[in-house]
Amino acid sequence: MNKRLTILLIISLLAVKSFAQAIVYNSYTYRPEIKSVECYNAEKEGSFPIINLRSNEQIQLNFDDLTGQSRNYYYTLQHCDAQWAPSNLSPAEYLQSFMEDRLLNYWYASGTVQKYVHYELKLPNQNIAPKLSGNYILKVYEDGDQRRLALTRRIYVVNTRAGINAEMVPSNNVALRPTNQKINFQVDYAGINVSNPYNDIKVLIMQNSRPETAVLNTRPTNVRGTQLLYNDYQSNDFAGGNEFRHFDIRSLKLNSERVARIFKDTANTVLLLGDASRRQSAYLFQYDNDGNFFIRNQDGRDARVDADYIQVYFGLNINLPATEGDVYITGKFNDYRLDASSKLQYDASRNIYTTNLLLKQGVYDYQYVWVPRNTNLASTTETEGSYFETENEYQLLVYYHAPGARWEELVGYRLLTNAQKR
Repeated sequence: MNKRLTILLIISLLAVKSFAQAIVYNSYTYRPEIKSVECYNAEKEGSFPIINLRSNEQIQLNFDDLTGQSRNYYYTLQHCDAQWAPSNLSPAEYLQSFMEDRLLNYWYASGTVQKYVHYELKLPNQNIAPKLSGNYILKVYEDGDQRRLALTRRIYVVNTRAGINAEMVPSNNVALRPTNQKINFQVDYAGINVSNPYNDIKVLIMQNSRPETAVLNTRPTNVRGTQLLYNDYQSNDFAGGNEFRHFDIRSLKLNSERVARIFKDTANTVLLLGDASRRQSAYLFQYDNDGNFFIRNQDGRDARVDADYIQVYFGLNINLPATEGDVYITGKFNDYRLDASSKLQYDASRNIYTTNLLLKQGVYDYQYVWVPRNTNLASTTETEGSYFETENEYQLLVYYHAPGARWEELVGYRLLTNAQKR
């Protein structure tokens, strides 16, 4: 091999390596130009991304690519266990038809300052469909190379064979009763041949579809016939938190409730009203969407392609020393990530934490998170408060590992909400 070909080969290998991404088995966006990722059951926008096996239900995935140029995106599914480790299965064992497919449904933005390409996908479809129930990672990647990931999303496929009864009660810990919500529940596995209920069944609980809140119950408190009871003193005790803050940028023609100023010149800019700590002595009801966001444009016809992107400026006035920790802004719009893109900067001259985010027109929920440097334990208690009365949603998922099987099935699902939301 001559010297010139050797150099070209090295450059090519370095280029591939630079695009390679280590997969995160979570809902994660790998590229800064990928924005406004939505993944839900297509029957209800913003819903939990779960479908029934061998049903007509579908998962809806939407996202924008802000490069403004179409790319050769591909997608596939990977089966995982209850703790999101890859199952010991080949794709042929859990997928019908093809192992991957090209994402062909996309449209270019129209009449917007920010150019982008909007992509959509529905699963299952005629090319890719799951054979088995369980957890799946949906991967979207470029040029058929799974090392060049654009995004991943957790989706759930359930084959309902177990029943779930659940209730929300005050914490058994007297000191936590004003702030916490305890979930007691029971699972009826009469439809499953379970040989050892202490080993074969796992139940996972999440608050508001957030994986970082998840609690995995591996052993029931008691067994009564085919019923597993989970109601011990300490387990499944969640901080209630507070209702999410929200703002509305559906229109750039008028100021909504939380908008202070709108600027339109070479770029769209929105300055929100300042925020303050909401840690109070008593709970105050405020309607929210449990951290969700919805793309909308009141000034256009189709928000998917004519909603514009806006630089949204936030300010938080709170008595938390910047030398002792960091403040982040989170919501479903950024997958609740605590990283450089969600971190607020402290402005000592005004004694305020500030940041700005590029967001598509719509309605957004958000909250502030405090991470003290001495513990690195993220908490919303200092910034938002925590109350038993807070309206939350809890997702309960039942997993079954059959004796001798190489995978875990998802055999039950229940959405638990406060009485006011029923």
